[in-house]
Parts: sequence; C-alpha cells; structure tokens
Amino acid sequence: MVGRQVADFEEGDMVLLGSNLPHTWLSDEVEGNEFAAEQVVIQFKKEFLGQAFWEIPEMAAVNVLLEKAKYGIKVNGRTNDLVSKLMNQNPVPSPSHKLMHLLDILMHIAECDEYEAIDSDFMEFPLTTQDTERFRMVYSFLAENYRSDVALETIASVANLSPTSFCRFFKKISRLTFVEALTKFRVNHAANLLISSDKPVSEICFESGFNNISYFNKSFKTSLGVSPLLYRKQNSKLLAA
Repeated sequence: MVGRQVADFEEGDMVLLGSNLPHTWLSDEVEGNEFAAEQVVIQFKKEFLGQAFWEIPEMAAVNVLLEKAKYGIKVNGRTNDLVSKLMNQNPVPSPSHKLMHLLDILMHIAECDEYEAIDSDFMEFPLTTQDTERFRMVYSFLAENYRSDVALETIASVANLSPTSFCRFFKKISRLTFVEALTKFRVNHAANLLISSDKPVSEICFESGFNNISYFNKSFKTSLGVSPLLYRKQNSKLLAA
C-alpha cells in the first residue's frame, strides 16, 4: 500500500517514497520461514545536505525527482537492475563514500525515464505526521482484516476517531468511502486468486470476504470491467502466452 494505491508487490520491486506518504508492505505467511519477504531500505532526510544543495544546477534533476517522490515512484527496467546492484553492494567503508553512494543512486534514477508515479493525486493537500500515521494504521488494518467482517466502529477505533469523524477523515484523504476501500481490497485479492489458483469462483468469493455471489460479481465487474470468469479466462491466456 502506497498512498491510496493497493496492489501486489513482486520480487525486485523498487520504490522511492517521499516523507509523510503512508505506506506498508504485507506478505503472506510462509510455513517454516521466519520471513516471507525481505527488503533493503535507504532512509534520508531531503534537507540532510541543506536545501540550497539541491538547487545548484548539477542537482536539478535530483531535485525534481525528490519532488515527484511525494507521490511515490516505482523504478522499472534496466535502471531498477542497476540501482539494485548498487544498493546490495557490500557496505561502503566511510561516511563520505556512503554519501557519494547515495547521490550516485539518486542520479541514476533522476536521469532515466524508467520510473512512474504510484499515486499522482495523493498529495493534493499537505498531511500532518499524525494524519499520515493514522492513515497508514487504517490501511494496514484493512489489509490484514478485509476478509473478515469489519465494522465501522472497529475501524474508527483504530484511527482513534468517532465513526462520523473517521468517515470525513477517510473520504478526504482517500476519496473513497470506507466500504469502497474495503471492497477494493477484496476485489484485488479475488483477482489474484483467480489467476494463481483453480479454485471455483464461489469459493474465491467467500474467501475474499464477500458474503454472496451476486454482490461479488457486481463489485468485481465494476472495479475491473469484466466478470470474474472472463477475468480468469483472459489472464490465463496471457500467462500461457
């Protein structure tokens, strides 16, 4: 989850996230393994070299990149491969080398055309740190519990808000109602199961948190434009190809 976007992540995915952008990764439990997924993270404050540093001509491209990062950026293609190698190198020996290493990584991303915004509309208004953390907690709770019945009172308590205040807060940031967001999680899960398993549609319906087939079919088609059966058929052909 980054901003308001919820999607599956895959091995090798790389993102650059600005400050106060809600985000979390949740992986399925793997029996016998302590971790189902691992990540390599570099954290830094934009002003760690002073704001004036990014305004010099040599850093113009990186400055633009860091502004775009407030929407979340996904790095693709050969740039992903190159930066992955840089990030997984053995620890560099000195603080000055670490600094140059980070700038090198940022320059490689800034000078390529192989990245895309994750949620280009999310930062239409500034968020406080409290808002960001509250939103992250809510989406993390939904990501872990969407297959169960989630009452409005329950999710509001996660955000430490009254149900009425929570609805205003959630709609303001996500531009979705709570029910719409919950349905989005369930449809995404169902879509993944349709491709990755041969389970009957009826079983996938209930496993994804829907209570009846009719509502599931309607919600799925509204979200993805096709019925669950047609979605499975179309994607099975793509996988076979």
